[in-house]
Amino acid sequence: MFAKKLLHKAVLHHSNHNKLQLHGRLKSSELDPRIVIHYGIPSTASVLAFDSIQRLLAIGTLDGRLKVIGGDNIEGILISPKQLPYKHLEFLQNQGYLVGVLNDNDIQIWSLESRSLVCSLEWESNITAFSVISGSHFIYVGDEFGSFSVVKFEAEEGQLLKSSYDLSAKFLREAAGFPDSSDQPIVGILSQPSSSGNRQDISSLLLIAFQDGLLILWDISESKIVFVGGGKDLQLKDQGSDSSTEPDTNVPSDSIEQNLGDKEISALCWASSTGSILAVGYLDGDILFWNLSSTAPSKGQQTSSKNVVKLQLSSAERRLPVIVLQWSISQKSHSDCDGQLFVYGGDEIGSEEVLTVLTLEWSSGMETVKCISRADLTLSGSFADLILLPNAGAMELNTKADLFVLTNPGQLHFYDNDNLSALTTQQKRTPSIDALEFPVLIPISDPSLTVAKLVRLPIDSTSSKILAEVASVLRTGSTPGLGTPSNWPLTGGVPSHLCTPKGAGIERVYFAGYSDGSVLVCDATHPILSYICYIEGEVKDIKVAGSSAPVRIYDLQGHSDGRNFHFVTEAKSEVHESPRVKGTHCSAVFSLLGSPVQALSFSNSGTKLAIGYSSGHVAVCDMTSLSVLSMINGIQSSSSPITSLVWKEEACFRSALNSPKQSETSNTGNSFKEVIFILSRDGKINIVEGETGKMISSQPLHVKESTAISIYVIEDSIVTTEATNDKHEEEPLKDAASTSPDEPVRESNSTGINSSEDESSSSEVTAAGDLLYDPCVLLCCENSLRLFSAKSMIQGNKKPIRKVKNTKSYYWTTILKKDDNPCGLLSLLQTGIFEIRSLPDLELVTESSLLSVLRWNYKVNMDKTMCSDDNGNIALANGSELAFISLLAGEDKFRNLEHLPCLHDKVLAAAADAAFRFSSSQKKKQITAPGILGGIVKGFKGGKGSPTKLTKIPTSNFVHLEDKFFKSPLSESHQTVADELELNIDDIEIDEPITEVSTSSPNVKNKQKDNLREREKLFEGATSDDVKPRLRTPEEIMATYRKTGDASSAAAQARNKLVERQEKLERISQRTAELQSGAEDFASLANELVKTMERRKWWQI
Repeated sequence: MFAKKLLHKAVLHHSNHNKLQLHGRLKSSELDPRIVIHYGIPSTASVLAFDSIQRLLAIGTLDGRLKVIGGDNIEGILISPKQLPYKHLEFLQNQGYLVGVLNDNDIQIWSLESRSLVCSLEWESNITAFSVISGSHFIYVGDEFGSFSVVKFEAEEGQLLKSSYDLSAKFLREAAGFPDSSDQPIVGILSQPSSSGNRQDISSLLLIAFQDGLLILWDISESKIVFVGGGKDLQLKDQGSDSSTEPDTNVPSDSIEQNLGDKEISALCWASSTGSILAVGYLDGDILFWNLSSTAPSKGQQTSSKNVVKLQLSSAERRLPVIVLQWSISQKSHSDCDGQLFVYGGDEIGSEEVLTVLTLEWSSGMETVKCISRADLTLSGSFADLILLPNAGAMELNTKADLFVLTNPGQLHFYDNDNLSALTTQQKRTPSIDALEFPVLIPISDPSLTVAKLVRLPIDSTSSKILAEVASVLRTGSTPGLGTPSNWPLTGGVPSHLCTPKGAGIERVYFAGYSDGSVLVCDATHPILSYICYIEGEVKDIKVAGSSAPVRIYDLQGHSDGRNFHFVTEAKSEVHESPRVKGTHCSAVFSLLGSPVQALSFSNSGTKLAIGYSSGHVAVCDMTSLSVLSMINGIQSSSSPITSLVWKEEACFRSALNSPKQSETSNTGNSFKEVIFILSRDGKINIVEGETGKMISSQPLHVKESTAISIYVIEDSIVTTEATNDKHEEEPLKDAASTSPDEPVRESNSTGINSSEDESSSSEVTAAGDLLYDPCVLLCCENSLRLFSAKSMIQGNKKPIRKVKNTKSYYWTTILKKDDNPCGLLSLLQTGIFEIRSLPDLELVTESSLLSVLRWNYKVNMDKTMCSDDNGNIALANGSELAFISLLAGEDKFRNLEHLPCLHDKVLAAAADAAFRFSSSQKKKQITAPGILGGIVKGFKGGKGSPTKLTKIPTSNFVHLEDKFFKSPLSESHQTVADELELNIDDIEIDEPITEVSTSSPNVKNKQKDNLREREKLFEGATSDDVKPRLRTPEEIMATYRKTGDASSAAAQARNKLVERQEKLERISQRTAELQSGAEDFASLANELVKTMERRKWWQI
């Protein structure tokens, strides 16, 4: 008997292996995970940067991510290949690039336009100071050994080049008169805003601060030290600002002796708009103000105490280090040194974590400073970083400042200038000031997000167009408390013009459900989410929040004339007349059981709704009549919660339902149109009629060893070929049915599946060679995946045709579709690993992780808010972050770069550069550029933009730095000029305009650089007051002007020279007039452009 069964089983296995064909529909080459949408601030945010022209904010994190935030819900995420913290972050202002330095001293350049890493440079030592020259491609770098270096970013080549300009710590300290054998790191590099005397270029002077307190103001143009600060035994005037000091207390007259050799610098900033005052914070909590406008001391000489003032926030012996210093100029004062100083740190150890704002006024002689007021802003969370946002009207530093404060975990608060100015009028030490929180598009935590759904609507469907019409009506004012405040300063970025076609319907909708019962409906068709409507959590005084919430049915079209409201319970159904409403309309509430709702599923036609409860019951409701069709126990003799409900049309299972075996167990024939697959948490599957709830399967399928997660019915999944001999087919099936239903099939591990271990199911009998498509049922459990034939399951066969076991638990699954056909299964494990398997063979295609894609770790209940549109797009929420990931490579417009919003506005950048050039050429006429640039920014942002600070310097100002940074400063300081150029009107050649040639060739570029150098040499020394004409020797005069010939020819030649000179002077005058006329035309064009752009909307740009 045993041998007979073994023979039958072998014959059956061989026969079914020949006729069963399972081919995977997904390949690894078709997968390309990409973050399409990212909203919210990462919890690991640590450092801030701001582009004052583009109005963009960048946030660096501790896990190698860069968050870029603009206006109109435009946000982007950049992920470094290295999972390391960013310690420095700055924009290349108005140029579309972001510079970041990782903890391993890797300097990275990111392109905002392509959202990609352009290049990187691994620094050989630890970078301790980092600064970008505003408006240029030059970067200052200071390292742990006290060396100063310059790096240039070549945008065209996409490379970072280290220049030969290098100042060693030994050279700087010896030049300052403070030689030291130990290497002291550079802790700060600042470009001076402006300087006194003949040094007109604001970028030629820079301050270098060493950790031991030494301050050096270095002149790049002259390669010499201008100012030296620091040293030992310095007499300092002491200003206290602790809690016992009144805000208007004058500086005390007593002085104390300080040993600056023991004071380490921890923070510094300019404290005047002209760069004459420097504020330095120290590790012991002191703040020193250095007056750099005084004459520089000689080599090794100490700075006078009159030039240094000390300030203390607390009189305690042990104080916190001064971590951050920022300064903004006062609007009410005419002095360039009066303003507000923002300090984090410096208070007593153990005190409350606050941000201190000091309002300071200086005496006329710059010898004393008065603290007018002090305010301590209480922080919500631990401090991470702060940044002042500059604005228009300030040629150097801030005339009025807006403030961003970043705290952990991932909280961003904004203080506008009005609130900060009000601090001076409040007498409280800790005033109450309202800060604007970061406007979250999709709230995650307050209220908490409990469930989410991503639905893809058929293209050009009626529902898509209707929802688009509804959205246009409901968007305005439908989301109270949500949206961007009018004074929010970030307005950067440009939406893609491809994302706003006229008359387009809504293809993708994102639903967010919250703990208070409210629902937020968003249009997710494009990479910028937008609100459709907001549904409140209460209906007619019926609270629906909580675990036992009833089911509400809403009509999103919202009829203003009023409609009937149905309140349906298990015992009765009441109809009430609802009042006139604008917006969404609740048409029915189903409160059938006291048990919590676990699953909802609409039928394919949308006319029926199945509701699964925690008690194991299933209710089927008619959406047309808003009544209950049936209420059944989902799984017989089981009270396990319902996990999943799937509707399928009866036509998919016609052959199985018409089989003789099924006819004996069902008396309904083919009267029903749809069936429901019911899955309970304990792994039982039941198949019932969609309308009556009667069982179709002979008995429920029970998987005992694991907890069920989800079930999917996949059509056209199994291809079978049948033989012609009906009797030959039926016998093996009979023998197979006679075996034990619990007999295990051969299994595969999680790494792959052996196709020779397949088990067969029954199917239709047709002529030889015919191909039949058999639907299958995929059951996903915590520790296994099982694939069944749908027809054999209905007929009572419980053996899977595929089985995958995993030692780690699955938490969430979804089907991936390609061209609307299921092709893969995405599974999330408890370790945060993603598995992607092909269907229907369940072969492992690839693995990924939340950590590698998003830098997230899996958290409990994260699977509750995960959802998918079954088209390869998934939405995930974590903390305050919401991300949409596109998994499948292809031409889907949802993931293409052309459809993503651009983080760099090229039009605004070009207009700003033109305004800068125009302002530079019109300095003598005193035409202020901030007004022009502010108008351009305001016009381009639809009047929403904040004023913008003028920070960019004309490109010509950096030409001399180009030469300096690629020459050795040591050799240059001792170099003598052998030949001197003399300007002679006879040597000037004025050419007519010629046709423009390409500047891409190296010869043309070298010629242009030579011309710029010649021009600099021509004007060298033109502004110096001590330049005197050189007396020529008779030999030089004779060599220059002696000519051959008689006196008459010499006179004729001299006359011709005078005529030529006159002609040249006239042509110079004519060209000057043409340039002036062109500048005036440009000014008129700029004003017209501003007016034109103010009338245009952002989507027309």
